[in-house]
Amino acid sequence: MKIYTKTGDAGSTGLFGGGRVQKDDQRVEAYGDVDELNAFIGLARAAGPMPRIDEVLVPIQRDLFAEGALLATPDREKMAQHLQKARIDEERIAELERAIDDADRELEPLRAFILPGGTPKAAALHVARTVCRRAERHVVHLQHDVQLPPLAVIYLNRLSDLLFTLARLANQLGGAGEVTW
Repeated sequence: MKIYTKTGDAGSTGLFGGGRVQKDDQRVEAYGDVDELNAFIGLARAAGPMPRIDEVLVPIQRDLFAEGALLATPDREKMAQHLQKARIDEERIAELERAIDDADRELEPLRAFILPGGTPKAAALHVARTVCRRAERHVVHLQHDVQLPPLAVIYLNRLSDLLFTLARLANQLGGAGEVTW
């Protein structure tokens, strides 16, 4: 099987579960951002091993594949299946919150805005956080026209907070200080 199909040469793309839309469709923007976020989390994982952080990131990457599939699926029954596959549910949101709280206990209290940067891992996590916020904005925008499960937005909202906290933790574990604004 070839990687190129030529079916998108006229500017359309196939949706998961059927149908075609233009490549600048709101749905494509949303799942494209989720895909980009997943790639940046992969970059953060590659930016030097930190098992404490990487063990949190791997399941998130799996979640993001399912979230992207959910966003690319106009069929509501298939949407529900994708949420179950990823286990993006109230308990998964609680797990993200626990991961934030666990990392936060290791950090000095935040007293000022911090500039993104520090170690390569922290910098990559900061980029992932900003891409996550963009994905969240596009998913919210998509909700104006498409009924999506509320957890699709809640997950991204919580994930951006986690990525920020993990970036701070990566700087601490990597011996880099934080530069405040």
